[in-house]
Amino acid sequence: MSRALRPLVLVALLVVPFGLTSSRDAAAGTPTDQLRDRIDRVVGILDDGDLKANPAARRAALRGVTGEIFDFTEITRRALGRHWQTASAGQRDELVRLLSALMERSYMGRIEQYSGERIAFVSEVVDGDLATVRTHFLTRGGTPIPVDYRLARAGDRWLAYDVTIEGVSLVANFRAQFNKIIQTSSTQGLVERLRARQE
Repeated sequence: MSRALRPLVLVALLVVPFGLTSSRDAAAGTPTDQLRDRIDRVVGILDDGDLKANPAARRAALRGVTGEIFDFTEITRRALGRHWQTASAGQRDELVRLLSALMERSYMGRIEQYSGERIAFVSEVVDGDLATVRTHFLTRGGTPIPVDYRLARAGDRWLAYDVTIEGVSLVANFRAQFNKIIQTSSTQGLVERLRARQE
C-alpha cells in the first residue's frame, strides 16, 4: 500500500460518519478502553468472511460501530469555527448531515481496502472532560503512522471530535476549506456547495 494512500485508508477505517447515536452504549471505561473496543469491533467486521460476501450488510454494520466513535455535530461545529455561531439551526443540522455524507462517499470505498493493519495504543492524557489518545497505525510492514484522537466525555462515553494523522488535523483541514468557501460566499453557500456534491 503506498504511503500516500495509507492515511486515507486509516481515516476511512476510523472516520466513517454515520448516525450519532447507537442502540448499544459502550461500557464505561477509560477513553483508551472505549476507543480500543470500538476499533476492535470495526476490524472484526472488516475481517468477517460472511460480511465480506454481503457488502450492504457489512457497510450497515460498520455504520453502527463507527457512529459510536465520533461526535459529528462537534466535528462540524469545530470545522465551521466562528461561522457556527452565525449559522441558523437549520443550516447547522444540514451541515452535520452533509459533512457526514461527504465523508461517507469519500472514504467508504477506501475502507474496504483494509488488509490487516493494526492499531497500537501508545498513551492517554485526560484533562477533565477532554482526552487525547495517542496511537500508531501499524502498516503491514511494521511502519508506525502516528494518529491522535481528541475526545470529549458525553455521559459515560468518550466521543472523538478530531483526529490528527501525522500531525495533520481532520478538523483543521475542513475548517480551512469551509472558511474559504464562506468568506467568498456565505454559510448558505457552503450548504449549497456540499448539497451539490451530494447530488
